[in-house]
Amino acid sequence: MNYIVLDLEWNQSECTSEDMPVDGLPFEIIEIGAVKLNENREYEGEFHQVITPQVYNHMHHITGELTSITMKELQSGQAFATACESFINWCGDDFIFCTWGPSDITELQRNMNYYHMPLLPYPVYYYDLQKIFSLIYEDGKARRSLDYVVNFFNIPLSEEFHRAIYDARYTADIFKKLDIEVVKTYFSIDTYQLPASKKEEIYAVYDDEKYNSYSKYISRGFENKLLVMADKSVTTTPCYRCLRKLKKKIHWFSCNSRIYYCLSYCPDHGFMKGKIRIKKHDNGMYFATRILKLTDEEGAAKIYERQAEIRKKRREKRRRTAATP
Repeated sequence: MNYIVLDLEWNQSECTSEDMPVDGLPFEIIEIGAVKLNENREYEGEFHQVITPQVYNHMHHITGELTSITMKELQSGQAFATACESFINWCGDDFIFCTWGPSDITELQRNMNYYHMPLLPYPVYYYDLQKIFSLIYEDGKARRSLDYVVNFFNIPLSEEFHRAIYDARYTADIFKKLDIEVVKTYFSIDTYQLPASKKEEIYAVYDDEKYNSYSKYISRGFENKLLVMADKSVTTTPCYRCLRKLKKKIHWFSCNSRIYYCLSYCPDHGFMKGKIRIKKHDNGMYFATRILKLTDEEGAAKIYERQAEIRKKRREKRRRTAATP
């Protein structure tokens, strides 16, 4: 299997009367850069192509400042469909993407979908090296910029940042310095393609106590948020170590109808905190990602405190509403 270290640059609307966002394509890819590494993370080749825009024909000022790409340069590029087809063929039959951050795989598929191209085979797994760097070297929550980590590893600065091929090369250099077993353990799952049915829903376990231990569930699509939280597959809280269905100490609660929290208890493994995040997909459906993570008494206490704080805010809001003439 090969590793395809991918970086994309994209343009977007300036939100003026002449340049408004297009439904289904908030970001238009204007450059693809990738480095291919073999299973031993040895260099096998690279792909680079600038893309002539078909949707946003004015360069967003921030994109222009970051990338130094000009519209004149893009006019010598290829159409997205042609470039993307060449890129996918170059990737080969057996590969996994590696990226710096979670956005590139989503935007690649969003652009493919806009041009009615076949999407990547479902489900789409990839390695988010930005996340993995944080797991190994920091707290697992911080997200560092590419240039920060290049400097962290003392990688020679041979090219400018924010060009797709150069950033892909830097990301490949970083990838070679990361523990490959940790990389493989903490794979990411892109959600541009939702599970089409309950059978296709995704449940993954990441159980390495040295770095992080949790389970992740991705639901199919629902017509509204209420239906999401009414589905038992979404709200159940199994222990990911013994698979026991746990009783909840605190049932799911929320302050904004997008993020929910709960607390359960496993007789064998202790407290487990849960978090559900509900998002709206491009197709108008709502879906949930659920994280379950074993925690200690201090972590459980924070869930109790969070619930109490939300209840207090709701009581204060009701009082203010009642006092309003």
